[in-house]
Amino acid sequence: MNTEVKSAARILDLLEYLAGCAEPVKLKEIVAALGFPKSSAHALAQTLVSRGYAIQDSTERYVLVHASRHRSATRAHEARLLSAAHPIMEQLRDRSGETVVLAVRTTRGESKRLAKCVSRQAIRFDVDLDGQSDSYCTATGRLLLAHWEAGLANAYLARVPLIARTPKTVTDPDAIRALFMRIRAEGVSVCDEEHVTGSTGLAAPIHGRDGSVVAALNLGVVTMRYHARSHELVAMLKEACRQISERLGYRQDTRQDADSVA
Repeated sequence: MNTEVKSAARILDLLEYLAGCAEPVKLKEIVAALGFPKSSAHALAQTLVSRGYAIQDSTERYVLVHASRHRSATRAHEARLLSAAHPIMEQLRDRSGETVVLAVRTTRGESKRLAKCVSRQAIRFDVDLDGQSDSYCTATGRLLLAHWEAGLANAYLARVPLIARTPKTVTDPDAIRALFMRIRAEGVSVCDEEHVTGSTGLAAPIHGRDGSVVAALNLGVVTMRYHARSHELVAMLKEACRQISERLGYRQDTRQDADSVA
């Protein structure tokens, strides 16, 4: 006897389908792939969006919010961040030709990857969204630590073993703190073959409405390509972060005006 509840089965079919899609998909693609009536597919997809399991980008395509088997879907603010960032991430991936990763900081100072848009080049950087990374020697991790409370960042450096992952890894705590100052001054974090030989990461901050750094956007680049066009890639990355920050309600000019008045 078939004991499946039709609506429950359909929502699971939709989740499994979206999980297997490397790119966001339109409603008509869902209908064609799963054979659902258009009205039912739309209602199911919108339910996933409203509950934070999926986002709908500016072109009305759907993409599943990343969540591991061991945790629920991302919180509402992370779903909003993903919704604002994803179309810009795709544009940055296509303009730069490199892999783009969005991440936030955990309460322990680690980087939590939320989404990625992988380069289409034959030789490219990729990363497991559930994988672990060392904040002290990655561009994203350092960027987020640099914009954390100093006491908490120092506690992280004191707690975590600072191991040299490659011959270029900076492991001296004072040198890392000096890098934090440089990151804040220059608005970009670069880790050149410090975590993985042959790979260079660069990250820039995404600001929330109140001006605080709420996330980092990372470009993962094959080192040879990075050195050939480093200034261009940094400029592209900063512009993408500016656009995402504005979509979240941040206005840099307004913030500067408020600071000057104060």
